[in-house]
Amino acid sequence: MSTASATQEARRGLLVGPLGFAWRPRVLAVTCAALLLTLALVVTAIAVGGSEVGVPGILRALIGRGDPVERLIVVDLRLPRVLTGALVGLALGVAGALMQTVTRNALATPDVVGVSSGASFGAVAAIVIGGGGESVGGALLGAGVPAVAALGAILAAALVYGLGWRGGVHGYRLVLVGIGVGAVLDAGTSYLLAQARITQVTAASQWLVGSVSGSSWDGVWPLLGVVAVLVPLALAGSAALSVSHLGDEIARGVGLPVQLHRLVVLLLTVLLTAASVAAAGPVGFVAFVAPQIAVRAAGATRPPLLLSGLTGGCLVLAADTLARTVFPWDVPVGIVTTALGAPCLIWLLLRNRKELTT
Repeated sequence: MSTASATQEARRGLLVGPLGFAWRPRVLAVTCAALLLTLALVVTAIAVGGSEVGVPGILRALIGRGDPVERLIVVDLRLPRVLTGALVGLALGVAGALMQTVTRNALATPDVVGVSSGASFGAVAAIVIGGGGESVGGALLGAGVPAVAALGAILAAALVYGLGWRGGVHGYRLVLVGIGVGAVLDAGTSYLLAQARITQVTAASQWLVGSVSGSSWDGVWPLLGVVAVLVPLALAGSAALSVSHLGDEIARGVGLPVQLHRLVVLLLTVLLTAASVAAAGPVGFVAFVAPQIAVRAAGATRPPLLLSGLTGGCLVLAADTLARTVFPWDVPVGIVTTALGAPCLIWLLLRNRKELTT
């Protein structure tokens, strides 16, 4: 009787259309808590700043009944920045969870395998070779640099996948090839910066650190559209992702086309990363840290996708709010996330040093 009850409990799930979510009480509770924390951080980020706006003022501005100053601060200035930060964190968190799961490697993130390096190279090439640095602000607000950055991320991922193919693509090979390709692309970026004019270097540097300070509604809508399409697609494949996490032999045994599944997951990862870097530049370490926090908070065997995305959103929102309120100047959010994420990477390397050397 107890065995049957345990089996029934293990098979429970929450079915929403084609989407299947683990019903485990701890995962569900932590995910709901992360959602509430995200909403609280959104309100806090809109409220605090040089001119503080209370919750009633935010609500008045959102429904169009606030005074012109409140509407300007909330709707035109802060809300696009806050939504961009939340969506970028969500995209990077899901992308990191996808890549870490499909490769079964906690170090395999878009930051490590060259995707972010490809985006950076594309953006700097657009600014330097395309002459975008003539107007420092115009280059970063225009559509040209984000589009080329997204293209650079996609091409870098295709190169890593092609070079890593040996009758299939496996986790550690993907990481090693990605590190090499990323190093070459970083060298190319440095070369372009060394040859650029000072205005171009300034424009490129503003983009390379990762920032949401120049966000506008024109950038929010494309990012929202990409996230609204790709995140549900990723969640729809959560069951297959769980099977692939058990190993290639088991996945093939239950009929999962391993290489095709891996290609689809990597494509979703790259597109989510490309959308985020196109909107805010390469915000470092979010794709690495968010899934690691999520998997430990949920007590799961792999990073839960939705929880990882919400954790990423919380990280970016908290980092950006700290960056513009604690410091006397507006620090780019990428600097804060990198400063917080680098110690986490070192800790993970030290914690798993025996596994990584075998």
